[in-house]
Amino acid sequence: MRQAFWIDEHFDREHASGERGRYASEVRLRLDEFAAAYGDIAPVTFAVVAWRLAVGLQPGYVRQHPRILSAICSRNSWDGGLTCDITLVSPWPAQLSRGRHWDRDRGWQDWPQLFGQYVDPSARDLTKRPHVRASLLVQAPVRLDDLPAAPEGPYPEAVEQAARRAVGVLVRELNDLIDPIVEQLETDIPADS
Repeated sequence: MRQAFWIDEHFDREHASGERGRYASEVRLRLDEFAAAYGDIAPVTFAVVAWRLAVGLQPGYVRQHPRILSAICSRNSWDGGLTCDITLVSPWPAQLSRGRHWDRDRGWQDWPQLFGQYVDPSARDLTKRPHVRASLLVQAPVRLDDLPAAPEGPYPEAVEQAARRAVGVLVRELNDLIDPIVEQLETDIPADS
């Protein structure tokens, strides 16, 4: 089974404009976005910015399983910890998929797919048939144990290295949380079977 998240170092290096990868260049270009994190004793704010830049590249430095629509890391306002909100494509709930009496011959459609990717229905699709697109929102705390400390200032080499390490730790921690869910969704077998 493919992991929920992975770092695409090969694409990153192959499509870079200079010696550094695309992600390293992006981090160096946007050092000011890390400003609130410099010298912070907690690694959360730094990790949040590093993650946002990694998933924001097109295509992302961090790639994700086709079922993952978004993965947003943020600082928890209650305790300052790290929280991640992950939205996943889901099959219809059993209440809808067991019987189709609710359909009333309208031809309700699920998530459209294009080359294996789940996509929003086009405006044209919506003129023909109605859609019910189920999704799951996973909101979970993320362990901070291995996140690197935020650099003391906007030192490009230190920020780049810490950002790469933070993203690597987040990928590992999020895979630990999300891989079992994605695997269950992909098997299409009820969990109690």
